[in-house]
Amino acid sequence: MKSAEAPDGAVVALEEADAALEAEAASRLSIDDLLPGSVSPEQAPRAEASGAPGRAPAAGTRTARVLGVAGRSATIVLRGATAPLEAELAEEVDPEVIADAQANGDSVLVECCDGEAPLVVAALATRKPRELRLRAATIHIEGDEEVLLRSGHGAVRIRQDGEVEVIGSRISAASRGLFRIVGRILRLN
Repeated sequence: MKSAEAPDGAVVALEEADAALEAEAASRLSIDDLLPGSVSPEQAPRAEASGAPGRAPAAGTRTARVLGVAGRSATIVLRGATAPLEAELAEEVDPEVIADAQANGDSVLVECCDGEAPLVVAALATRKPRELRLRAATIHIEGDEEVLLRSGHGAVRIRQDGEVEVIGSRISAASRGLFRIVGRILRLN
């Protein structure tokens, strides 16, 4: 029996007070009781660690590092995990973009769903590139007023009025075929 001594020397029985509090707590509804189809924490499935081999990652969107790309699949390591996983590439994702992410050390965005293999949906640029490579069948660069290409002391400027300016300490031009220069006025020195 729990008891405490009051300042006037009388003993107060706390057992009755404890029993009353427990009965009141048992009669209260929790938010889980009010929501249809809710699962108590004891009934909820435990999240599996994604770092353990053979276990599926928890559902959600995660970032990952790419270890390799082969066709439409990639070997990845989810952030916070140590074990590699096989992931599929989303239909709209170009495998070369994911291979570039691997080469540059960039992360990828991965969707994880219960019962399915992880799905790579994007490559993430996390820093400014030291080098930029463009390779396509056709590349268009347009400027409403001007296009300027510059490196060090050399530059090429194309203006909207059609003026083209090439500046450099040494400029050379060569042709394996006909080299034709046409203009209303040509000035050499």
